[in-house]
Amino acid sequence: MSETLSVTLPLTRWQGDRGTYRLVTVTGDAAETLAIHARLHRLEFGRSRGFGSVKVVARIGETEWKSSVFPQKHSSQWVLLISRKVIQRESLTDGHPVQVTLNLI
Repeated sequence: MSETLSVTLPLTRWQGDRGTYRLVTVTGDAAETLAIHARLHRLEFGRSRGFGSVKVVARIGETEWKSSVFPQKHSSQWVLLISRKVIQRESLTDGHPVQVTLNLI
């Protein structure tokens, strides 16, 4: 069960209690694909992953890393955190669109 999503999303800066985070929020058809993938995983293995997440191999530009996308309660949105290392390697700027490829695991 492997699927690839490619989306362009704005990079968002979020200030939390423990620091500043950069993330992209997946919505629309891509978010629905993630939700279906999570449901199929739960059916296949009898349980969901931590916090209902979906494991992915994410790629922005030439940088690829393993991560998870997390569903947001009471909405059809999913969040992917972007590390400082990726931000620096790819010269990303808050608010600008980012081309993200997600290989669902």
